[in-house]
Amino acid sequence: MTSGRQRRAEITAKRKQRKARDHDSPKRQSRPRPPRPPIPVNEDLLAPYNSYGAPDFVRRGYYLDRPFRCAACGSEQTWTGTQQKWWYEVAKGYPYSTAKLCRPCRRREQERRAESRHVHLEGAARRKKPKA
Repeated sequence: MTSGRQRRAEITAKRKQRKARDHDSPKRQSRPRPPRPPIPVNEDLLAPYNSYGAPDFVRRGYYLDRPFRCAACGSEQTWTGTQQKWWYEVAKGYPYSTAKLCRPCRRREQERRAESRHVHLEGAARRKKPKA
């Protein structure tokens, strides 16, 4: 059995080895992805927005992938043109809104809200029961 100090020393040594190995090895060259075809905007399907100007994607005529940082976990994500098209044209999202949470954080938040709603409705039902 090793002490905490010994274990910490082992972990530090492994980190140094890993860092040296990664530093010495040549980085794998990733092939550049071919550019995706632009996803056109159907302005008739957008939710009405009371503004003097049109959003950038409407003026441009197509959606671009937009990078963003998740507000919950801080990871770098990309809001793809396909996701934007669904949000603005199918879900009728506000045209000046942007992505804020990554998918795992969004699902976690939806589950948290559903659980909270469930607990609230249970309590409300219990209160409405007539006392015998």
